Amino acid sequence: MDIMTPDPYFFIIIFVGVALVFPLLPLALAWLWRRFFQPPKPGAEKNAIYECGVESLGEAQVQFRSQYYLYCIIFLIFDVEAIFLVPFAVAFTGLPVGAFIAILVFLLLLIEGLVWAWSKGCLNWAK
Repeated sequence: MDIMTPDPYFFIIIFVGVALVFPLLPLALAWLWRRFFQPPKPGAEKNAIYECGVESLGEAQVQFRSQYYLYCIIFLIFDVEAIFLVPFAVAFTGLPVGAFIAILVFLLLLIEGLVWAWSKGCLNWAK
Protein backbone atom coordinates (compact mmCIF):
# COMPACT_ATOMS: atom_id res chain seq x y z
CA MET A 1 0.00 0.00 0.00
CA ASP A 2 1.27 3.43 -0.93
CA ILE A 3 2.00 5.97 1.82
CA MET A 4 -0.04 8.70 0.05
CA THR A 5 -3.16 6.53 -0.36
CA PRO A 6 -5.49 6.86 2.65
CA ASP A 7 -7.29 3.91 4.14
CA PRO A 8 -10.69 3.47 2.42
CA TYR A 9 -12.42 3.19 5.79
CA PHE A 10 -11.00 6.56 6.85
CA PHE A 11 -13.65 8.43 4.83
CA ILE A 12 -16.43 6.26 6.22
CA ILE A 13 -15.25 7.03 9.75
CA ILE A 14 -15.20 10.76 8.94
CA PHE A 15 -18.69 10.52 7.43
CA VAL A 16 -20.10 8.69 10.46
CA GLY A 17 -18.37 11.15 12.80
CA VAL A 18 -19.86 14.16 11.02
CA ALA A 19 -23.27 12.43 10.84
CA LEU A 20 -23.21 11.99 14.61
CA VAL A 21 -21.68 15.33 15.62
CA PHE A 22 -23.78 17.51 13.30
CA PRO A 23 -27.17 16.74 14.96
CA LEU A 24 -25.86 16.06 18.46
CA LEU A 25 -23.87 19.29 18.86
CA PRO A 26 -26.92 21.62 18.66
CA LEU A 27 -28.80 19.35 21.07
CA ALA A 28 -25.92 19.47 23.54
CA LEU A 29 -25.63 23.25 23.20
CA ALA A 30 -29.38 23.64 23.78
CA TRP A 31 -29.17 21.42 26.85
CA LEU A 32 -26.26 23.46 28.24
CA TRP A 33 -28.08 26.72 27.54
CA ARG A 34 -31.18 25.45 29.34
CA ARG A 35 -29.09 24.19 32.24
CA PHE A 36 -27.30 27.48 32.90
CA PHE A 37 -29.68 30.23 31.73
CA GLN A 38 -33.22 28.95 32.31
CA PRO A 39 -34.97 29.85 35.57
CA PRO A 40 -34.94 26.67 37.65
CA LYS A 41 -38.61 26.45 38.61
CA PRO A 42 -41.85 27.79 37.19
CA GLY A 43 -42.77 31.05 38.81
CA ALA A 44 -45.13 33.95 38.27
CA GLU A 45 -42.91 35.46 35.58
CA LYS A 46 -42.42 32.17 33.74
CA ASN A 47 -46.13 31.26 33.83
CA ALA A 48 -47.34 34.71 32.78
CA ILE A 49 -49.39 34.97 29.58
CA TYR A 50 -47.29 36.88 27.09
CA GLU A 51 -47.82 37.54 23.42
CA CYS A 52 -45.92 40.10 21.35
CA GLY A 53 -45.07 42.19 24.40
CA VAL A 54 -48.71 42.91 25.24
CA GLU A 55 -50.56 41.57 28.24
CA SER A 56 -53.56 39.47 27.18
CA LEU A 57 -56.99 40.83 28.04
CA GLY A 58 -60.38 39.23 27.48
CA GLU A 59 -61.25 36.09 25.53
CA ALA A 60 -58.57 34.40 23.49
CA GLN A 61 -60.94 32.86 20.97
CA VAL A 62 -62.13 34.94 18.04
CA GLN A 63 -64.64 33.47 15.63
CA PHE A 64 -63.97 33.86 11.91
CA ARG A 65 -66.50 33.19 9.21
CA SER A 66 -65.74 29.95 7.40
CA GLN A 67 -66.51 31.75 4.15
CA TYR A 68 -63.06 33.38 4.30
CA TYR A 69 -61.39 29.97 4.29
CA LEU A 70 -63.48 28.95 1.30
CA TYR A 71 -62.30 32.04 -0.62
CA CYS A 72 -58.73 31.14 0.26
CA ILE A 73 -59.05 27.54 -0.89
CA ILE A 74 -60.71 28.53 -4.16
CA PHE A 75 -58.00 31.13 -4.78
CA LEU A 76 -55.24 28.59 -4.14
CA ILE A 77 -56.83 26.01 -6.44
CA PHE A 78 -57.19 28.40 -9.34
CA ASP A 79 -53.81 30.02 -8.69
CA VAL A 80 -51.96 26.70 -8.75
CA GLU A 81 -53.85 25.56 -11.84
CA ALA A 82 -52.93 28.82 -13.57
CA ILE A 83 -49.28 28.08 -12.81
CA PHE A 84 -49.68 24.73 -14.58
CA LEU A 85 -50.84 26.61 -17.68
CA VAL A 86 -47.58 28.57 -18.02
CA PRO A 87 -45.47 25.71 -19.49
CA PHE A 88 -48.24 25.00 -21.97
CA ALA A 89 -48.31 28.64 -23.06
CA VAL A 90 -44.53 28.70 -23.47
CA ALA A 91 -44.36 25.52 -25.57
CA PHE A 92 -47.68 25.97 -27.39
CA THR A 93 -46.34 25.79 -30.96
CA GLY A 94 -44.19 22.70 -30.37
CA LEU A 95 -46.81 20.49 -28.69
CA PRO A 96 -48.33 17.43 -30.34
CA VAL A 97 -52.09 17.02 -30.71
CA GLY A 98 -52.31 14.72 -27.67
CA ALA A 99 -50.81 17.36 -25.39
CA PHE A 100 -53.20 19.95 -26.81
CA ILE A 101 -56.17 17.68 -26.04
CA ALA A 102 -54.82 17.04 -22.53
CA ILE A 103 -54.57 20.76 -21.82
CA LEU A 104 -58.09 21.28 -23.20
CA VAL A 105 -59.38 18.65 -20.76
CA PHE A 106 -57.45 20.41 -17.99
CA LEU A 107 -59.01 23.75 -18.93
CA LEU A 108 -62.49 22.22 -19.11
CA LEU A 109 -62.07 20.81 -15.59
CA LEU A 110 -60.84 24.19 -14.41
CA ILE A 111 -63.86 25.94 -15.93
CA GLU A 112 -66.16 23.27 -14.50
CA GLY A 113 -64.75 23.92 -11.03
CA LEU A 114 -65.28 27.66 -11.46
CA VAL A 115 -68.87 27.17 -12.63
CA TRP A 116 -69.55 24.80 -9.72
CA ALA A 117 -68.13 27.26 -7.15
CA TRP A 118 -70.12 30.08 -8.72
CA SER A 119 -73.37 28.06 -8.80
CA LYS A 120 -72.94 27.08 -5.13
CA GLY A 121 -72.57 30.74 -4.19
CA CYS A 122 -68.99 30.35 -2.99
CA LEU A 123 -67.91 33.51 -4.79
CA ASN A 124 -70.59 35.81 -3.39
CA TRP A 125 -69.05 38.37 -1.06
CA ALA A 126 -72.30 39.68 0.40
CA LYS A 127 -73.47 36.77 2.52
